[in-house]
Amino acid sequence: MNLLLYLLIAYILLLALIRIFEYKLIFFPDYPGRLEGDWHPHGLPVEDIWLTASDGTKLHAWWIPNPQAKFTFLAFHGNASNIANRAPTYDFLRSTPANVLALEYRGYGHSEGKPSETGIYKDAEAAYQYLVIAKRTDPKSIISFGQSLGTTVAIHLAAHHPVAGVILEAPFPSASAVAKHFYPFLPGVSLLVRSQFTTQERLQQINAPLLIVHCTEDPVIPFDLGQQVYNAAHAPKTFLQINGACHEEASLISPGRYHDALQKFLATLRPTATPPQT
Repeated sequence: MNLLLYLLIAYILLLALIRIFEYKLIFFPDYPGRLEGDWHPHGLPVEDIWLTASDGTKLHAWWIPNPQAKFTFLAFHGNASNIANRAPTYDFLRSTPANVLALEYRGYGHSEGKPSETGIYKDAEAAYQYLVIAKRTDPKSIISFGQSLGTTVAIHLAAHHPVAGVILEAPFPSASAVAKHFYPFLPGVSLLVRSQFTTQERLQQINAPLLIVHCTEDPVIPFDLGQQVYNAAHAPKTFLQINGACHEEASLISPGRYHDALQKFLATLRPTATPPQT
């Protein structure tokens, strides 16, 4: 009986530690290095943009224009590293052709502050307002684009603002669903997850066309979680399965298939105006 009591106490302490250090289990702004990467990528016309969130946090972003653009991708990256390490992805998006506004969350890269679920939603709001007000971009020309953790941000934004479409790479239904996957040996761990990231629930508020991209051997977010998100979404929706191992690299390992699917998806959208390029 004493042994069982000790095990129970140890288990409760372990769950408590997971909750206390949840922030460090979700956000990885310093992995592999906060400022690692090429901040002046060759061939990509990057313009440094500074934004201010509603709580006063100063944010850094890249504005990457394309003179031939019909759409603008508002890009939200995953939970590790920074926008500099994702330059090839933004180059791929720009080639569609489109403009790209790549946001750096608070606490990541050159942005100030400390990341949190509510905080990164505020950051997305600031980026959206920058496009609509400063760039005079028509909301129906904005594509909310998210990768991994960024899929939750893309969905949250689209649930609160009009957009032309939503593209999600390696999405997941909720934080609790991911917790159950990574910690199946800890019953009850999903109940202690403070951050919600309830993508599956917020999908019910979205009627914009949706494209989901997921690799069959994703080492971070299991393929079946992406399928769960797709099944929960309203039509019109499209699922692009990329065979192989990748997470946020679908456009790099299978650029041809991804490009074709992206062009078909964009062809179904109807931007009401061409966003300005300056």
